[in-house]
Amino acid sequence: MENSLYPEATREIAKKREELAHETLNAWRGFSRQVFADGALPAKTKDLIAVAVAHVTQCPYCIRAHTKSALAKGATENEIMEAIWVAAEMRAGAAVAHSALAIDTMAKHAASI
Repeated sequence: MENSLYPEATREIAKKREELAHETLNAWRGFSRQVFADGALPAKTKDLIAVAVAHVTQCPYCIRAHTKSALAKGATENEIMEAIWVAAEMRAGAAVAHSALAIDTMAKHAASI
């Protein structure tokens, strides 16, 4: 990601992160391993969810990591793209749903005139 807003994820950055908050980082790693382990949902499904969420949160590191992980767990390119479309619909749907706030405000403004 040279010449990018986001620095490349390097060993040096990972080492510095560990130096600054070793115990917290280890706790987070354990939590992450637990979350992405097979459970009620298979690990592949969890990574597909993570790919979708990463697109909504717009985390380039998460997009790359969870896409790679999903592929390693057997996800197809079609499954990954479908998960991304679900994320896109949900993000667009939230904008539509939140239009209720603007409509409510416009109605209150009109009533006060």
